[in-house]
Amino acid sequence: MTVEEKAGQLSQFFYFAQIPAMAKGVDDQIAAGRAGSILFTTDPKLLNRAQKIAVEQTRLKIPLLVGFDVIHGLHTIFPVPLAMAASWDPKVAEQAQAVAAQEARAVGVHWTFAPNVDIALDARWGRIVEGAGEDPYLGSAMASAQVRGFQGAYIGAPDHIIAGPKHFAGYGAAMGGRDYDESELSENQLHNLYFPPFKAAVDAGAGNIMAAYMALNGVPAAGNRRLLTDTLRKEWGFKGWVVSDAGGVNALTTHGLAVDGSEAALKALEAGTNMEMVPPGQKARMPSLAQAVADGKLTLAALDAMVRPVLAAKFRMGLFENPYVDEARAAKVLADPAHAAAARVAAERSAVLLRNDGGLLPLNREKIHSLAVIGPLADSERDVLGSWIFSMNSPSAQSLLASIRAKVGQGVTVNYSEGVRIPARVNPSPFDMMDGKRAKPAPIDEDAEIAKSVEMARQSDVAILVLGETQNMSGEKASRASFDLPGRQRELLDAVVATGKPVVVVLMSARPLTIQDSKPGAILDVWYPGSQGAAAVTNLLFGDAVPGGKLPISWLRSAAQAPMTYARLPSHDPDDAAKRYQEGSNEPAWPFGFGLSYTTFAYSNLQVLTPKVAPGNAVKVAVDVANTGQRTGDEVAQLYIHQRHGTSSRPVRQLKGFSRITLKPGEKRTLTFTLSPDDLRYWSDARRIWIEDNSVFDVWVGGDSRASLGGSFEVAG
Repeated sequence: MTVEEKAGQLSQFFYFAQIPAMAKGVDDQIAAGRAGSILFTTDPKLLNRAQKIAVEQTRLKIPLLVGFDVIHGLHTIFPVPLAMAASWDPKVAEQAQAVAAQEARAVGVHWTFAPNVDIALDARWGRIVEGAGEDPYLGSAMASAQVRGFQGAYIGAPDHIIAGPKHFAGYGAAMGGRDYDESELSENQLHNLYFPPFKAAVDAGAGNIMAAYMALNGVPAAGNRRLLTDTLRKEWGFKGWVVSDAGGVNALTTHGLAVDGSEAALKALEAGTNMEMVPPGQKARMPSLAQAVADGKLTLAALDAMVRPVLAAKFRMGLFENPYVDEARAAKVLADPAHAAAARVAAERSAVLLRNDGGLLPLNREKIHSLAVIGPLADSERDVLGSWIFSMNSPSAQSLLASIRAKVGQGVTVNYSEGVRIPARVNPSPFDMMDGKRAKPAPIDEDAEIAKSVEMARQSDVAILVLGETQNMSGEKASRASFDLPGRQRELLDAVVATGKPVVVVLMSARPLTIQDSKPGAILDVWYPGSQGAAAVTNLLFGDAVPGGKLPISWLRSAAQAPMTYARLPSHDPDDAAKRYQEGSNEPAWPFGFGLSYTTFAYSNLQVLTPKVAPGNAVKVAVDVANTGQRTGDEVAQLYIHQRHGTSSRPVRQLKGFSRITLKPGEKRTLTFTLSPDDLRYWSDARRIWIEDNSVFDVWVGGDSRASLGGSFEVAG
């Protein structure tokens, strides 16, 4: 390879092949050997055309890597990643991403920019929807599961694609929850909170890592050698390649790290960025590295080291043997009914029941003759899918209203009112244009619709309100300063509740909304549940499925509480920890790990089987869990620890184990948890090393982070 050919492998271009004027410029780059990868096309025919240019019109016939944002599905849409984390079932996430990978590979995609493994303590940040919430233990389990789902047993496995965990690192800690703003994180926070899910993804074999947009402690991630070389490669042994986020290399000049594009490319590569992602309208900068070699600013060996992982990925994916995709097979894969079935199960397992006064849910079809289905999200097919969904992939969906009508049939009268309309964003979402042409809804008289909704509720046996945020209120460039229900939804809710009729709220959002002080009998949080979400939610409402999800975030009372985590330090005044604000409690409305069921569970007989161990040894804890209710249901048993003393102050509680189990009425099961030495060690800012202290540890097991059944053990030696 010439120096120019090597540098040409380090640029990835947005490829809108369906727009000839935009495609031509990229086609020219491919033909000139200056494109190693393309992204954002999923048409097999158009991708084959691009590969043909690369293979037949360049000297070395090097095929292209094709990337796409396969976040929670391609054609079959699964619940958003935060929802899958709420399942507390890594197998759900693994299967979901295996289906997504199969569909993506069938259309010619080789690589996804997922999973998002950013820890987020501030739900104002819109991209919390893409991750697993606030906890590094749960986040690590979901990270490794998704990598396995995407990649299979090895990179290049049939029907699988390369995983690209993102955004390394600290992106979820954006100041004020404002997307793209800088993150300032201590070494304690990085090692103990933000790094672990990335380390888990690397240990699971992730082939790619995406560098974040923002500056971490003043250094932009794409030019941050500490992150990309010292931590990722030297400390963790990562062997794959790093890609910038869109425009991340060019942005090094905007950040002020580089004088011009050539210096940006050089600094990015020297920091550890192998490949730049080049948005439309921007110039590729990595080709300038050939001149840097000629000028003696960059050694040929350094360039070779950054090109090799890109070429290795193409070999491992089998692209040199067969760069093309079977166009006829793609449609068959996308239509596989097993994919829809898996999506429905995932949505059922992800829903979290926050309130169920008097056992209002499940609804009894035998006793209900009329339903009022109300709310701005009740008849929306698009919003049920969530963000990061693109019309060109023809995602399938059904509204909750349509699903309820199909479920109850002709024997139950179902009346509908939109009630109110969720206002459009003041600052529009750049992703709205990806939804294709959508008819603008006719204006409504909200006063009249609220009155109509109230009268409908009075005339019905039960009112079901479908409330929350539109899907474009979560995701990239989708931060919010408030957790209030947008628009007049709260007014609508209170008016319907005032009728005295039973009211069920189905909540669609990817952040906690201020609803805890409202008075509906039941609140079912379904996040954005995906293609089969409406069918899944209807099954949950009528008892054909039983909610068993648990919150992967603390459900804050208001945005003023953010950022927050259950795993706070004790402070010098732990007894008054809930009284930090003078106006009232600063405890969350619902704690991390919380979630109700249609049955009840009891924990008993907690035993620490190894009450005293030397450092480096495992601790075993057993507990009995019983279904004390009348229905079969799932419970997520959660184990938390607290280290009483050591070289640093340690959080009041930390999740270190969980198990989702299904129990029949009256069934009891003994669970055994094993705490490994890694579960008991932490990075000490006092010692600047990973350490396992001699200490007494408290341990609890229960159904959420407030678990009261506990014991203790000691590490000594």
